[in-house]
Parts: sequence; C-alpha cells; structure tokens
Amino acid sequence: MSLNDEERAIIVAREIEKARQFMVEAEGCAQMKFWSTSANRLYYALFHAVSALLIRDRHQVGSHKGVVALFGQHYVRTNIMTTDEARLYSRLQSLREKADYNCLVETSEEEILPMIEPVKEMIEKIGGLLASSSDGIRQ
Repeated sequence: MSLNDEERAIIVAREIEKARQFMVEAEGCAQMKFWSTSANRLYYALFHAVSALLIRDRHQVGSHKGVVALFGQHYVRTNIMTTDEARLYSRLQSLREKADYNCLVETSEEEILPMIEPVKEMIEKIGGLLASSSDGIRQ
C-alpha cells in the first residue's frame, strides 16, 4: 500500500497514540495483578510504537516477526536503538505468545514488573524519534 505524506503522518500518530494507550492498560492490568494480560499489553504497546517508526521511515510492516526483524535491521544495527531494547521487545513477544496461546504457562509478577518502566521509556524514546521530524515523516 502506497501512502502519501499526510496519510503516513496520520497513521504514525495513531500508532504511537495506540502504543501509549496500551501502556496505560498494561499498568492497569499489573495493578490488578493480571500478569498475562499485562504482558500482552506491554508487547502490543511496543509493537505499535515500533510500527510507527517503521511506517514513518517507509518500511513495509507485515507480520509481528517481520516487525521485529526490521526493527533490528534498521534501528538496532544502526545504533538508533540499543540491543537491550531489542532484547526487551523480543522477550515480550515470546512472553506474550506463551501467555496467549499456552494454557500451561503462568506469567508472574516477577517477570512483568521489571519490564514496565523500560517499556515506558522505550515508547517515549520512539515518540521522541518520531517528533524529531516536524511532520512525523523522515524523508
């Protein structure tokens, strides 16, 4: 799908807005001790933030694994994002898949609580990268 700059800017803004909303939901689920749901929301918060970055930079966003691969290729290998941030994203993807699709997996407070602040920081870092161009689009 080919987007003009205005359409791209709208989608990027919606993606980062969704990331921030899912972050709020993740924190709320953690407060209620819904650890699997919190893992899901944390993962999707990052997924939408990373998708915003990819869309802004005109990369084709496809599958979840494709988003992770493009993130690594275009932002981690180029030192825009860190390997620790990439590991956090991958860890959440794995945790979310296990929690969502494997009824034998229990997600714990010990796994989730330490991830909340780093995810929040990563979303804000991506938000800053998006805001670094006046229209949200990098040429």
